[in-house]
Amino acid sequence: MDYINAFWVGGLICALTQILMEKTKMLPGRIMVLLVCSGAVLGALQIYEPFREFAGAGASVPLLGFGDTLWKGIEEAVQSDGFIGIFMGGFTASAVGISAALVFGYLASLIFQPKMKK
Repeated sequence: MDYINAFWVGGLICALTQILMEKTKMLPGRIMVLLVCSGAVLGALQIYEPFREFAGAGASVPLLGFGDTLWKGIEEAVQSDGFIGIFMGGFTASAVGISAALVFGYLASLIFQPKMKK
């Protein structure tokens, strides 16, 4: 049942994002920022944790999950380091995921040799 919940919740998040992209004049970058900020706000309101427990990877993999990860990192850093934690907490919490995305993106570009659109 965990796989089914992850599938339909992740699919719903992606479908709603696609609708937002097609039915509004918002640029993709702004939609991405909206998703990350929404995840951080839901994390701050203690709503995202039960949602992630229910949906698993369907909730933690999309950009909403990245926003929640940033929020949790900032929250922990503020508790341990004080005010400076606001600036460093998000970087520490998300460093592994960002590094992996960069490395695997680079490896994929070497294998598939991407070309610019004409």
